[in-house]
Amino acid sequence: MSERHTVMRSIHDLGLAAWFGGSLMGAIGVNGAAAKLSDSKQRLGVASAGWARWTPVNAAAIGVHVAGAAGELITESPRVMAQSGVGRMSVIKTGLTVAALAVTGYSRLLGMRLAKSDGTPVAGVTEPDHGTPQQLASQQRQLRVLQWAIPALTGGLIIVTALAGEQQKPGQVARGVLKRMSGLTAMSKGMSKGVSKGVSRGVPMMSKGVSRGMPLVMSKSMPMGMRKIGMRVGQQAMAKVRH
Repeated sequence: MSERHTVMRSIHDLGLAAWFGGSLMGAIGVNGAAAKLSDSKQRLGVASAGWARWTPVNAAAIGVHVAGAAGELITESPRVMAQSGVGRMSVIKTGLTVAALAVTGYSRLLGMRLAKSDGTPVAGVTEPDHGTPQQLASQQRQLRVLQWAIPALTGGLIIVTALAGEQQKPGQVARGVLKRMSGLTAMSKGMSKGVSKGVSRGVPMMSKGVSRGMPLVMSKSMPMGMRKIGMRVGQQAMAKVRH
């Protein structure tokens, strides 16, 4: 497992930053500024023009973010398997990403529909006026909620990404691997009586592969692939600690 993935992390973070910042600025700046126009018939057209110019940039930002996220998931797959908590964090992050993509796509669809109503008097981009047609008013109300849902979801992604970074600290890796291996050993069938006593007393059994730096609760009944991944991740964590 490589120690550095600078390019993937960079495009992941830059794409997410543009996605979050652009959606927040659009809701506050573009929609807010258009609502200040004195002519209520120009408000939808001005806002739609602004969003249309931002859409290609936003699409590119989302694309590079998703590419970076996919690359990180692949390269960090050994930790997902070996370190407790990483898999759960990955599931949460994936769920937030899918939700943000869905909300962003639907919001853009509503925005395109609003653009076709250019010239219709409205109180604001997401606020209907007394003379606004009912169907258009319904679309505006939906967009009023969704415009804040996008920065909320992408902001959640930023927080989860920060938490995922904390999980990569050597101490967190060591504790996470130990916890995962302890849990797997407790569930393994055919556990020896000596290992069972060691686990019940809180005394970790030493594995030959990691006895030099990191104690892991191991069992011969544990899958060999999992044991190798755990030992490799644990050894890398301890090497970071020493340096």
